[in-house]
Amino acid sequence: MNNPATVAKLPLYTIDYCTLSYVSGPLLFVEDVHEIGYGEIVELRGPDGQVRRGQVLEVDRGRAVVQVFVGTRGLDLAQTEARFTGEVAHLGVSLEMLGRTFNGSGDPIDGGPPLIPELRLDINGQPINPWARDHPSEFIQTGISTIDGLNTLVRGQKLPIFSGFGLPGGELAAQIAAQAEVKTGEEFAVVFAAIGIPYHEAAVFRRSFEASNTLERTVLFLNLANDPTIERLLTPRVALTAAEYLAFQHDHHVLVIITDMTNYAEALREVSAAREEVPGRRGYPGYLYTDLASLYERAGRLKGRKGSITQLIILTMPDDDITHPIPDLTGYITEGQIVLSRDLHRKGVYPPIDVLPCLSRLMNAGIGAGKTRADHRQVADQLYAFYAEGCDLRRLVAIVGEAALSEEDRRRLAFAGRFEQEFINQGLTNRSIEETLSKAWELLALLPARELKRIKTEFIEQYYPSRQ
Repeated sequence: MNNPATVAKLPLYTIDYCTLSYVSGPLLFVEDVHEIGYGEIVELRGPDGQVRRGQVLEVDRGRAVVQVFVGTRGLDLAQTEARFTGEVAHLGVSLEMLGRTFNGSGDPIDGGPPLIPELRLDINGQPINPWARDHPSEFIQTGISTIDGLNTLVRGQKLPIFSGFGLPGGELAAQIAAQAEVKTGEEFAVVFAAIGIPYHEAAVFRRSFEASNTLERTVLFLNLANDPTIERLLTPRVALTAAEYLAFQHDHHVLVIITDMTNYAEALREVSAAREEVPGRRGYPGYLYTDLASLYERAGRLKGRKGSITQLIILTMPDDDITHPIPDLTGYITEGQIVLSRDLHRKGVYPPIDVLPCLSRLMNAGIGAGKTRADHRQVADQLYAFYAEGCDLRRLVAIVGEAALSEEDRRRLAFAGRFEQEFINQGLTNRSIEETLSKAWELLALLPARELKRIKTEFIEQYYPSRQ
């Protein structure tokens, strides 16, 4: 099964350089280098024999800039040798990865035996011809009504969740990872990558998978808050490499959940500052868009392949600012967004998803007759319409009072409250798509059938509770 494009090529010879000249944060400068390539892996060996690994970021006039994966603290420039290996970063992969936990560099940390790889794949992935891409389709059930019912996740899609500091974005990610499934009975796996999280959060994630008996179908990559910052740039890449192997070598439908991309972007900014690059918006490098796209565009489906890669990306918006560069650029690249609400969180609603600014641009590709139910799209549109009208009326009530409302307006207002408490506020319950749509029709029954103007008569006659 070896593919010449993915197997590492060893150099004919290696040279040890003792010309380390300067350290800046996680970066190391090596002088007088020859025939060195971008992305090449470097081994740094100190006088104590300890080996650190790094990667070439830049080569200019005989000088190589190397980012050291475990940091440069304690490095003795005069007594350290740099060996350029002639190969780029690779990840050893096999089906034995399922059920295992790895650090952000792809090394096992669960106490199990070393992984015997079937292949060694470049963590940067292989370029995909756009013509070879297949359109995302089919439905992935997350068990979350506001996603499945209103912003459906489709195989091959990339959909971000915009959270905020103190909001339960991580908890929602763990719940989706434990509940997600495909309805067709095909092979399904979850690759979960946590970037820059504290130890207790990592323990919560692992316990969540164990309690739900889904650990055997899950691959965990954990970069903890006390791990080297530079490792955060590797974590999503090794996770996506594992996902590509499962999807395109073994025909799995893979859901990749990455949390938190804000920590990734902060690490990228730190490296950019150490390289003394001209900063872009808010100090982030000007190539932030390109770098994020190199990760997000690894989602998708390929023609002639059964497997798929779907991305659910969690990021924390600084100051709840959706125009911040990280969510702003992410929104340009991805196909929609799920937004968490601080107001709903204060009310005790979980998950606190603010459905009005949410969007899944590929929803129609995953729903409809023979997939979920033919009424799905129309029910979602009707729920959106009634809830939006109810939210507008809340602002009007603050000015004129509820007594000034018509009977129809009072029904809309009551609907908005019930919708938040019964449809959005589902807690840790795992709802099937059938249960989600049944709950939707139960709420729509709060209003007369004649007011359901976005739903065809045939569906009202079939599903409206009082007509049954």
